Amino acid sequence: MNSREALVALNMVDGIGPVRLRQLLEQFGQPQDILSASVEQLEGVRGIGPEIAASVANWEKEVDLAGELKRIEQFGCTVVVQSDDNYPALLKEIYDPPTVLYVKGELLAKDKNGLAIVGSRLTTHYGTEAARKLAYQLAYIGMTVVSGGARGIDTAAHQGALNAKGRTIAVLGTGINLVYPSENAELFERIATSGAVITQFPFNRPGDKQSFPQRNRIVAGMTLGTVVVEANLTSGALITAGMANDFGRQVFAVPGRIDSPRSKGCHDLIKKGAKLCEAAEDILSEFEYLFPATNRPPSLQDCGVPPAIELNEREQAIFDAIGAEERTIDEIIRQSAIPPSAVSATLLGLEMKRLIRQLPGKVFVKNT
Repeated sequence: MNSREALVALNMVDGIGPVRLRQLLEQFGQPQDILSASVEQLEGVRGIGPEIAASVANWEKEVDLAGELKRIEQFGCTVVVQSDDNYPALLKEIYDPPTVLYVKGELLAKDKNGLAIVGSRLTTHYGTEAARKLAYQLAYIGMTVVSGGARGIDTAAHQGALNAKGRTIAVLGTGINLVYPSENAELFERIATSGAVITQFPFNRPGDKQSFPQRNRIVAGMTLGTVVVEANLTSGALITAGMANDFGRQVFAVPGRIDSPRSKGCHDLIKKGAKLCEAAEDILSEFEYLFPATNRPPSLQDCGVPPAIELNEREQAIFDAIGAEERTIDEIIRQSAIPPSAVSATLLGLEMKRLIRQLPGKVFVKNT
């Protein structure tokens, strides 16, 4: 048994979470040594009582490790542990990062530039469209959109990122083979092909009142910030926002109707100091360091000639629609005949490429 397999086994033992595992590793050094320790040795570890010690010492009676390893192989997922290069870097920084992550798809280094978009399962049309638009814009410029795969705002966020042909990660509160909600089966497959579906839970683990807050911890922990789009005062999205705040990450909230219960949670967050978010620009302004000048193409002011930048068909159409004069976003939409949500996202991309700049009043002009 290697250390990865031992960690999978320990992750399946009831009562062994990240904190207790850390204490056991401090005592025994290697996960294999934990599994071969006696009850007496295990009870000598701080925080490990007789019941937990007995569960670990008798793990082979409780855990079907061979079956779990076979399920991992057959399902086509991988197991990522904290020593792996592709374990989310920001997630390692929290107090209790998951022991293992089951991953369907691929985790990439650039996912460190991730934003969580979360909210209510029972949402309004306004909330759904706001989440989809924000996710589209963020994914379009290269940020990874992370959410919980649930109905409502989570689903809209994943869809928006996929529509932009960007990366998105769904964090599950169940085993990776369980689709919840069931109608998201196709969505999860799409996510796995252009991002990842991940969970800390073993196969066949159903969701419950404990697993979903643990899921929320991963969503908040692996991202730079959390955007709450729509939530009532008892929504689990507020738990995610609270965790993000505890982790020292930025919290954003999208305002809604003052008479809508589903906006109360967002308005409460804003009152408590969350940044009001009306568009992706409000988020990007907090993370300008992600797009330093050394990583951007030179502007026309820098080099005197247009930079050699390849634009796709939509980018070219919108760049041409701006023309030689200042143009409002409404004029650009009319001139280009491109849907408003796509225009907004594309304008952000052109700004990141230093080809245009935004003036007050949603007015855009080419860099000349």
